[in-house]
Amino acid sequence: MVELVTRNFWWPGVTKEMKQYVEGCNACQHNKNRTEQPAGKLIPNSISEKPWTHILADFITKLPLAQGYDSILVVVDWLTKIVHFIPTTEKMLAEVLARLFRDNVWKLHGLPESII
Repeated sequence: MVELVTRNFWWPGVTKEMKQYVEGCNACQHNKNRTEQPAGKLIPNSISEKPWTHILADFITKLPLAQGYDSILVVVDWLTKIVHFIPTTEKMLAEVLARLFRDNVWKLHGLPESII
């Protein structure tokens, strides 16, 4: 933009003033040219054929203490969208996490014991 202005006009500090103008102009900020390459084509995720083959697990932490628990383990099946909310504590060991998953999700849905 500075180049376009300086083709026909010039005064001391033109570059500095142009920069201040563009930074303060709402339309200029919204219509900036993108410097990165455009994203490629989106490829959808594959769809599971059986429930509980693809899951999502996450924690909700920093909750007020209730009955000795301060966190929630959230487990979601991608195919059926079944969600399990399992109360737990923030300072839990990996062994306890595996046991919670086995007892509250795995056995509840009758998944094969041979995989555990």
